[in-house]
Amino acid sequence: MPDSMNQKDICIFFNRIMKNESDISAGMAAIQTLLKVLERSDSETVQELHLCLQNAVDTMRSTDHPVTGIASGCELFLRFITLATLDNSPFADCKRIMIQRGKLFYDKLFAARGKVAKLAAQFIIDGSRILTHSKSRVVLQTMKEAAASNKRFEVYVTESFPNNSGKEMCKDLTLLDVPCTLILDSAMGYIMEQVDMVMVGAEGVAESGGIINKVGTYTMAMCAREIKKPFYVLTESYKFSRIYPLNQVDLPNEFKYTASTLKKDLHREHPLVDYTPPSYINLLFTDLGILTPSAVSDELIKLYL
Repeated sequence: MPDSMNQKDICIFFNRIMKNESDISAGMAAIQTLLKVLERSDSETVQELHLCLQNAVDTMRSTDHPVTGIASGCELFLRFITLATLDNSPFADCKRIMIQRGKLFYDKLFAARGKVAKLAAQFIIDGSRILTHSKSRVVLQTMKEAAASNKRFEVYVTESFPNNSGKEMCKDLTLLDVPCTLILDSAMGYIMEQVDMVMVGAEGVAESGGIINKVGTYTMAMCAREIKKPFYVLTESYKFSRIYPLNQVDLPNEFKYTASTLKKDLHREHPLVDYTPPSYINLLFTDLGILTPSAVSDELIKLYL
């Protein structure tokens, strides 16, 4: 059996996934890493194993990758495999069942994006003009699904400063033969009156039904409501998180900044994400179905039962 993974091994494994598998989100990469830690752990009790996994989560949260998805995905994963703990059963049996449940959980989440895409693609009709922000894998998959159904539609994508991820999104859409226009972040208000709807992804979904996503999403949502355009969120349920921010300041700093930035003077730094309250969101398209923001808390209760 390979040696148990230390903090350095965990960072290397997690960072390698994030670097080499561009189609994998931070949350899914974190769950892959936890599965590897679980398989290689030399813990001798369930309590030791839980501590080992929690230490792995803390290690991944200390990397310069989005903490929002890591936090929610890992919390659900640990909750799911914990249900497999069998009282009065040998530890080896418990560990084997936890690994089986972990792999089952990962496979279920892997299929989630496709389910969201099939649901949301139905809302894209011929002649639609859609505005989206930054790059979202699930939004891209949805548009790929719609294009495969021979629907003709046009997309406007914000550049999404500071990493200009919208340029990559526009390139991906162009490869799908979907007409796409890259716009300045500051032009979202100007272009809003020309589109039929807004579709964005989410890095995390709060218990209130609000979302945490790339900075600028909140601005886009405010523009959409002012001009009375529907604002749709496309997201997998593993991004549902038991947090309840009331405003931007209330959002934890570790969600808004990378681990290295947290060591600096935050008054001089720009946040990477913002919080969009549920009142600005019309519908959430998820692998659990189409939800209103108020339904998210009920679904979270079911996930953690």
